[in-house]
Amino acid sequence: MPVFYIGEQPLSIKIISKIIKGHYTIALGDVAKERITKCRTYLDNKLKLNNEPVYGINTGFGYLQNVKVEHQHLTTLQHNLLLSHACGTGAEVPQEIVKLMLLLKIQSLSYGFSAVSLKTVERLVDFYTHHIFPVVYTQGSLGASGDLAPLAHLALPLIGEGEVIYQNKKIKTTELYKKLSWQPLDLQSKEGLALINGTQFMSAYGIHMLIKTNQLLSWADKIAAISIDAFDCRIEPFDALSHQIRPHKGQLETADFIQNFLSGSEIIQQSGKQTQDPYSFRCVPQVHGASKDSITYISSVFETEINSVTDNPNVFPEEDRIISAGNFHGQPLALSLDFLCIALAELGSISERRVFQLISGQRGLPPFLVKNAGLNSGLMIAQYTAASIVSENKQLCTPSSVDSIVSSNGQEDHVSMGANGATKCLRVVNNLENILAIELLTACQALDLRRPLKSSKRVEEIWNAYRQYVSFNDADRILADDIKNSVNFMQKFEAQNLLS
Repeated sequence: MPVFYIGEQPLSIKIISKIIKGHYTIALGDVAKERITKCRTYLDNKLKLNNEPVYGINTGFGYLQNVKVEHQHLTTLQHNLLLSHACGTGAEVPQEIVKLMLLLKIQSLSYGFSAVSLKTVERLVDFYTHHIFPVVYTQGSLGASGDLAPLAHLALPLIGEGEVIYQNKKIKTTELYKKLSWQPLDLQSKEGLALINGTQFMSAYGIHMLIKTNQLLSWADKIAAISIDAFDCRIEPFDALSHQIRPHKGQLETADFIQNFLSGSEIIQQSGKQTQDPYSFRCVPQVHGASKDSITYISSVFETEINSVTDNPNVFPEEDRIISAGNFHGQPLALSLDFLCIALAELGSISERRVFQLISGQRGLPPFLVKNAGLNSGLMIAQYTAASIVSENKQLCTPSSVDSIVSSNGQEDHVSMGANGATKCLRVVNNLENILAIELLTACQALDLRRPLKSSKRVEEIWNAYRQYVSFNDADRILADDIKNSVNFMQKFEAQNLLS
């Protein structure tokens, strides 16, 4: 398996997607090792020659910044820091996000401005490559001073504390070390603080969601195209001329995609269509395109963040300086996560409107897309479910980033709340997947009711593949199973890989 060497090139969402899917293993590059070692050596020498208090290195933390700690207690100071800050509660963070937290923490430490020892970073690499996932909790971070509580839980196993998931079992770290014949690390000055300061909780959630978002964006366009044809819509709203005079990038790309995707459809070529279609069909380029453009910006924020150093203080060997500042503050991520919630919720909102129109008994389609309506309720309640999820997403779009609360006895007096924004945004992402699955179910049912007319080649290929998972609905049955199978279909055939 090829190796991705941390520290030799920037990370991107695309590269991370390949790494976490197992296309690459990871290792520290030689450049990263050199930077880490050089910074650690500088700090060790600095402490030998200078006994002045330096925040977080030989002092207490937060409000206790003015409490000087003697040299012989510095290892205990860092050990205690991890113990006291492992204050998480709530649900456990999904393993795939913990895996990303490890990767992003390694990346941030690899720049050589955090003064950690090489063996500490190498142990994190060992966790990643051996599929050892510390047990981390969703609640406890204010999104400033770094994601303190979640990252403390991430770091606990380094010192032999806490719990991990190993070989799909939750075990004590002490048991893990016995199995692997490892020894806990004795953290040196500054190391504990470097491990728990940072934005890797928020960043990992964001990257995880953006990877999934890219798949859902592609599905949203494809499913919308099926709905457009199934509802016997006009093709003119997707004509390039209309969009060239309002050339937002996402709008242009979406219109072009829909036009090409429906090319050759017998349904779209029919005459006698209504003069105009409802906005949820006609304005797909404008609505989907706006979300795409927003997500492009959000992705750029996260790609900057994951290639940054976000602990405090930072150590600059070349300049002979140690600077205490605020790179751990999660405000750029907090705002972007709230924006991501809105962009995704709108994709779900317009999708549910298309479902509503498709089941409404218009344009030659039977009410609720079922034969013998009355005896059968058909897809009536599938729309209820979509509407319920859409409304939940609206509630989840209340921004976290406008909130703040004072902590550390007033020392940390403005926080981002980006961690709360991250965990609720994941619910929006998963909700969108279910809404799109309901639209796919509805659109394919409506398409069947247009037979013997056929849609385009690309639509028919999706329909054929989908019918291996969900059959045509002749009479009432448990729709929860159909929705679940629709989600399974979407996940198995990732939209960008399903068709060229």
